[in-house]
This record gives sequence, structure tokens and C-alpha cells, in this order.
Amino acid sequence: MPRILITLGDPAGIGPEVITQALTSNLLPSGFEFVVLGDHHAGTPGKPDRRSATAAMVALDQAVTELKHGQAAAVVTGPVCKENLQACGFNFPGQTEYFAHAFGVDDFGMLLTGTNLTVGLATIHEPLAKIPQLLSPARIVRIGLLTARFLRRRGLTNPRIAVAGLNPHAGENGAFGDEETRVIAPAIRALNASGEASFSGPAVPDAVFREAAHGQFDAVLAMYHDQGLIPLKLLDFNNAVNVTLGLPWPRTSPDHGTAFALAGTGRANPASMIAAIRLACELA
Repeated sequence: MPRILITLGDPAGIGPEVITQALTSNLLPSGFEFVVLGDHHAGTPGKPDRRSATAAMVALDQAVTELKHGQAAAVVTGPVCKENLQACGFNFPGQTEYFAHAFGVDDFGMLLTGTNLTVGLATIHEPLAKIPQLLSPARIVRIGLLTARFLRRRGLTNPRIAVAGLNPHAGENGAFGDEETRVIAPAIRALNASGEASFSGPAVPDAVFREAAHGQFDAVLAMYHDQGLIPLKLLDFNNAVNVTLGLPWPRTSPDHGTAFALAGTGRANPASMIAAIRLACELA
């Protein structure tokens, strides 16, 4: 049976309990072996420390090793505390960048998908002030193609992807910024020339996510992290899944953090972890 690795994340967070609930939920597909990586005893619920962060990092390294040796078909990662990890020598903004580096992948991206929305991100963990300088036609084309291929892999033969503008009202013909005409529109033309999907935009950011949620688009390409994640978490918080695009093996994660305040209370919701494991199985 294909092995699906599941890292605990920070054992002081809700990762261990939502994983246990997911594995006993009877909602996971049959025909897979689920292997949990990480030390349950390395952290006290609700009290993260260096030991619990180190345990999370060790589990990630073990997952990479097993994938590289062909011992697993996919990995699902539990939530970690980036600040605590970085204090232990984790030199990456997040797990997305960690896996891309571990597998030597430069063409990678972050996508989140739930019941109502699928959102690809042109930029990920970057300061908001840097976004205009980081955006380029090449960057938007790269994440657009990755998003299209993800949708095609899930059975959509001609995905419809809306590309959000950066500025209010998508720039209003240059009144509020020129990134739409100077950067985003050329990228959309190049994306449509690829034949991978039908791309439209630059779309007005404050309306396009509603349109996608109502079925007009299969995904939205957002220009920055919070532009895409705020509407997605509003609509799909309990079932959204984080996917790293471009890796040689599927990597998914629940779309929530460690929730240290909830750890050990019995109130953590396993729905996003269940969705993440199910999607990892589907992609594997």
C-alpha cells in the first residue's frame, strides 16, 4: 500500500490531537498506510519550547529522507511555529520553502484549496511593502502554470483561472497604480498562450473571490498572501488544505496553525487535517 507520511508538527500544538482524530475518523480512504513521524512526548500541550520546535524539525527532516529514498508516496505536515523553528536554526520562512529547498526545486508555489475556493499565490511569505517590487510577469506566469496543472491533475480539462489585480479596483486604468497594465496583463497574455488553462483579468480583487465562490472560476491567482487567504479562510477555514506545488512528491498541510491555546482542551477541529490527508492520498 502507498505510505502517506504525517508529521506531528510542534507537539505542543494541536497537531498530535487532530492527527489522532483524523486517523480514527473513518473518513480517510482505504488502501493507504498512514505513518506518523514525530515525538509525541517532546512537548507539553500549550507550552511550546525549544524541545518541541526541535522535534518538529526532526520530523520534517525524516519525512524528506524517506521520500527521497522512495519509502513514501506523499507527506502531510502538521502545523509548526515558524518563530520557534527559526530560533532552532530553521532558515526558511515556512514549510513550503523548506520542502522546495530540500528537493532542489526552484519552480514551486503555494496553493490553498477548500470547498468553495482554490487560491494560488504569486508571492508567499513576504512583507507587504515588498510585493510591488517582487511581482513580475515571469513570476505570475510560473505560479499560474503550476495552478493550472494542479487543477488539470484533479480532472479539470480546461480550468478557468481568474488573475486578481494588485491595486483597488484593479488599478482603475492607472488611477491607483500601474501594476495591472505593466505586469499582470502581460502575464495573462503569456498564460493564455500556453494553452494550459483559460486565464482572465486583471480582476477587481474585492469582487473576484465572490465570483469564484459562486462557480464562475475554478481558481483565483492572488498577488500576495493575505489577498488570497482572507477570503479562503472566511469561507473554507475548517476544510481548506495547503498544497506545495512543483514538488516531486505531494505535500499537503491543514490550513491552520499550532493553536497552542487550544492544545489539550479537546476543542481542536480535525476537519482540515482530514481534508489534507484525503488530498494527499488523491494526489499520490
